[in-house]
Order: sequence, then C-alpha cells, then structure tokens
Amino acid sequence: MILNFLSMSTLLSLLVAPSARRVAAFTPRVATTAFRAATATNNGFSPTFSTSSPSVTRRWMATVEAPPKEQKQEEEMEELPSNDSDEDLLKIRHSSAHVMAMAVQQVFPEAQVTIGPWIDNGFYYDFYFPETTDPETGETVEGRKLNDEDLKKVKKAMDKIVSKDYPITREEVSREEAERRIKEIGEPFKLEILESIKTEPITIYHIGDEWWDLCAGPHMESTGKLPKKAIQLQSVAGAYWRGDEKREMLQRIYATAWKDPKQLKQYKKLLEEAKKRDHRVLGKQLDLFSVQEDAGGGLVFWHPKGSKIRSMIEDFWKQEHRAQGYDVVYSPHIANINLWKTSGHFDFYRQDMFDQMDVEDEQYQIKPMNCPFHCLMYKNELRSYRDLPFRWGELGTVYRYERSGTLHGLMRVRGFTQDDAHIFCLPEQLEDEIVAVLDLTETILSRFGFDKYDIMLSTRPEKAVGSDDIWEAATTALEGALKTKGWEYGVDEGGGAFYGPKIDLKIRDAIGRQWQCSTVQCDFNLPERFGLEYASAEGTRERPIMVHRAIFGSLERFFGILIENCAGDFPYWLAPTQLRLLPVTDAVQDYCHDIAKQANKMGIRVEVDRGNERLAKQIRNAEKGRIPIMAVVGMQEMESNTLAVRSRKLGDLGSFAVADLLSELARCSDEAIEMTTMGEQPPPKEDKEESAEE
Repeated sequence: MILNFLSMSTLLSLLVAPSARRVAAFTPRVATTAFRAATATNNGFSPTFSTSSPSVTRRWMATVEAPPKEQKQEEEMEELPSNDSDEDLLKIRHSSAHVMAMAVQQVFPEAQVTIGPWIDNGFYYDFYFPETTDPETGETVEGRKLNDEDLKKVKKAMDKIVSKDYPITREEVSREEAERRIKEIGEPFKLEILESIKTEPITIYHIGDEWWDLCAGPHMESTGKLPKKAIQLQSVAGAYWRGDEKREMLQRIYATAWKDPKQLKQYKKLLEEAKKRDHRVLGKQLDLFSVQEDAGGGLVFWHPKGSKIRSMIEDFWKQEHRAQGYDVVYSPHIANINLWKTSGHFDFYRQDMFDQMDVEDEQYQIKPMNCPFHCLMYKNELRSYRDLPFRWGELGTVYRYERSGTLHGLMRVRGFTQDDAHIFCLPEQLEDEIVAVLDLTETILSRFGFDKYDIMLSTRPEKAVGSDDIWEAATTALEGALKTKGWEYGVDEGGGAFYGPKIDLKIRDAIGRQWQCSTVQCDFNLPERFGLEYASAEGTRERPIMVHRAIFGSLERFFGILIENCAGDFPYWLAPTQLRLLPVTDAVQDYCHDIAKQANKMGIRVEVDRGNERLAKQIRNAEKGRIPIMAVVGMQEMESNTLAVRSRKLGDLGSFAVADLLSELARCSDEAIEMTTMGEQPPPKEDKEESAEE
C-alpha cells in the first residue's frame, strides 16, 4: 500500500489558491473496491464508493486537473495594499480620521477630540464626552455613550463634508500661538498633546475654515479626494486617556478606509473569514486551551489536546536548534532586583514588569526577559575567542504586566513562553551567524506552512549606545545576510533599538494577514552593562557582540496564529488526535484498543470512540473535532485484521491491513507530510539488466 503526501506548505497553497484545483482519480487494479467518482479536495465534491467485500486493496494515485465545467470559478482576490506599500492609502486614512472628528463635533458639539492615528486596516479617533447639565431640570447628565445609530449620523455628516470638497491645508505656528488657539476653543486634551510635542514649529492641518487639529500629516489635498463609499465606521470601544486607568474614559470609534469600494468589499470578506478562524472560539470548540478568570486574566491553561500540539512544537524547535549547533539552556523564573537594575530593565521597562516581592529583606523580580540570565551564564568564566560563538536557546516563560483592557486570547497575555536564543560572537562572525539564523527561521516557519514574509531592516536611532564603527559593521552584517538569502526587504531608517540594529520578519497567513513573529537584534548594550569579555588572539580583553533572536516570538501567540491560519484544521503531523477508531459494535472494542496500543507505541496519536452512537454520528463527531483519519471497525475488519479508512479531506478510501496503515501513518507523522490523494499501487518495473542476463 502506498499513501501519497504533499508538504504542508504545498497543501496550504492548494487550500488557499483558487487556481490550484486538483482532484484525485481513483483507479483500482482489482475489483474488490469500485470507486464511482473522482474526489476534489476543498472543491465541493463528495467521494462515493461501494465495497463488495472487506478485502484489502493496493492503490496508488493519479493527480489530474479538475474538469473546468464542473468547477465553480471563484473570484480571484487581489492582495490588499498596506500603509507601508501605498502612501495614497495612508493619506486617505489620515484625512478620513480628521473628517470623522469634524463630523463628530458637528453632530455632538460637546465632544472633545484627543488622538486619531491611522492603523493597519484603517484608523480610529478617541473622543471625550463630558457630563452636561439638563437646561430644563438643571440635573447633571452623564456623558454620551455612542451607539450604532450615532455612528450612522456621523457617517452621514462625513459624506456631506466629503461632498463639499473642502481644501485640506497645512499651517505652521509657534508653540504660543497653538496654545492660544487651543484654549480659545476649550480643548484640554489638545493642550496635553501640545506639551508632548518636542519639535517646532507646530503644524496644524485645516479642513477649509471649518475645523483644525494638531497634526504632522500627510493628508489628501481636499476632502473631495476621499472615496466616501470606501469608508466604513465599524465599532465603538472604551479607552483610557494615555492608557491610564486613573484618567478619563474616552470613546474610540474604529473605522476602515480603502481606495475604492472593491477593496472595501474584499476587506469585509476577509473580516468574515477571520471571524470563522477566531482562535478564541476554535480553542474552546476543540478544547485546546482556556484563560481561567478565577486564576487571573492573561494566564493561559493548556488543555491536554493543546498540550500535545505544544509538545510537538517544542520538540521540533529543540531538534532543529540542536542540529544547528545550539545548546538548550534553562534559567530561573525570578531573580534579585539588582539583576534587572544592572540590565537596565528596571529603569526602562518598569511599567511592563510586575511588582517586586520581598524575600529575606531583599527584593526579587519575576522575570520579564530571559537575556540577563544568559549574560550571567556567559560571565561565569573567562571565554576565549576560540570558544566563540556560543548559541544558547531557551523556551523560557516570562511574565509582563498588561492592562486588562489590552488582553486578547493568546495574542496578548501576561505569562508567555518565548522561544528565546542568544548568540555571543566575534565581530567577524556576525554576518555568518545572522545568515544561519535566517536559514533556521525559514526551516522552522516553513514546517508550519508559513513561507511568505515581509521583512524590515531597522537602523540606528538618534539616541543609541555603541560607537559609529560598531553600528556600521552590525548594520552591514544584517544587510549582507539578507542579500545572501536573496530576500527583499524594506529599511526603517532610525527604527532600530537603542542598543543595536535589527531585522523584523512578519509572516502572512492563509488569508493574507501579517503577523509579527521573528526578530534578529544586535545588542551592544548588555555586554557593556554586564562587562562581558573574551580573550582575543592578541591576549587583550574584548567585548563580544550579542545577538537576540526569536522565531515564534512566543509559543502562545504563535499557537493562536497557527490555529487561525489553518482554521483549527491542523496538518496531520500536528493534529492532537491523528486517528480515531470507530467501533460499530461492542464486540470489536478490544480489537480497537489493541490497535490503539500498537499505534501509540509507534508514536501515532489515536483515540477509540466510545461506540455508544450510531456510525453516522461518530463520523460527524470526528469531522467536527477535525480528526484527519478515521477508521470504521466492524466484525469483518476484526476477522481480516483490517481497517476501513476514511480521510477527512478525501472521504472513504477502502480497507487496509492494520500493519501497513499504521506504518505509513507513523512515517507521515515523523516527516510532517500530509495525505492528499490515494490510488492503486502500480506493479514494480522490470529490471532491464536482469532480464537481459536471463
């Protein structure tokens, strides 16, 4: 028996790309099983077959193009533009935000504006609605709470502003003049914004003579340039001013804006698809994880099924790192506060750290980062240049304070496990090490079906530590590594960390969304703070270069991305249950459990259905649970030591010898390959040399 498989990345491309339509043609060479229809994976066809006996068939498969007349042509979806790739789109969103703020103040004159930036898929604006006094009763009226009807009124006012085609103009004023104008219109939040602006002159953008706001731009030339049918107000949410729970509660209006109605329509389709893939919903449906509020928000509980997947992710991560010369290390979860003062985290990231705890008259801090621990390990003894590079990886759980309003499923949590690694190397080793990191990143991400990346190189900011020479050498090494890989990348001038330049990599999922995951960062700061040294060939003491790098970012967030990427339908090698046995009678229960024990010893994750439901219901339950392989077991299967196999993607496949099936399933799990089609095995080719000798 031969099962044919494709890599997960290829399979995902078939699932996503409408043009890649394939069907499996079943062509049995023996008459025991007669297939009556070709099957089409993910294209609406259902496989049908009839079996005249439980005899085992030997199959191979042929892949053919689906008949075009029988396929419903799906509308090709173009890739939507982004703020980074399309400056006109960014201007549309920025100007739309100003128009919305103007409309809100026209409809609700008591509203005070705060900030209104563009975001990935649109923009938002925060408004404060103060308490008012009822003119008839003199009673205090609570500030307005916006609702859907209010949003309709605001959108109608926006459309009128667009239709009037007001010019959008830029004006430069002194700080004193800006302050005078703000006080004149009674906008206290704008005064705080003005105080936070450190550069001069102050720039103001006007919409005609009707409205203005502090702004750096850019904007469209006039409101008439905005495509009002491609702008949609989406929702209202609460937000504290400056993110401070002690400050005023604001009302945030979220909106989306595109260049034309066609793009808006496509974006709305993506939103519908994203809703179906919500990892919080699927995580509950598939019993993968939970966040237990009784234990506290932002703390993840990995259930048995989710834990199986996490274990496989971790095992693969460790296997690949060790193969690339990394040592896996472990470090404590807490440390004396002095360590975090030495590293600088206490000074620079204190607002993101939990409070300290007292231990025998000393303060200890639960760790928000792993890197200081690795620095101490390096410093444990004097290193020689001959020892470098050191590559230390750790799946280290860290804890960071996040406000409750920012928590979101697995994507934003308070406790998470970073796939952290640090490289300590010589300057001349840096570029080769970066290339190796990028190679490893590609190997690991592609295993999970992610092979499309958006890459950004960030360079030295105004405030930075380290000499010009070392910054230039490190930036050149990062550029050289990207060029060696042949990857296209953008440059964020001045966007690097204060301690070194970096490469950030965003992955694209099955519906085109970008997710920040991998990062590679040079660090000149921590080696200096911790006094890290190595003995050079000349006998002098020199500083090593430290490289921070993560591939997943965090296991929790990556798992959330993975769930949404495959809509909970995990590839075979990752499925928490790979095979479910469906007994049709209690008489075969022992036979099923014997097979399950055998499969478990081979590393196959198998379950035996309790068998207290009708077969059709058992199959439906397995389908709902995203079980990739099912096997129906009756008296005939037990007597012939076979299994009647059903694939979730391909439907019924016929009967197979138990040993053959388990052997192939184990191989596919080990090699992370996916069943796509299956047919009859051809006879072996005759060896021409042997025939000639005979």
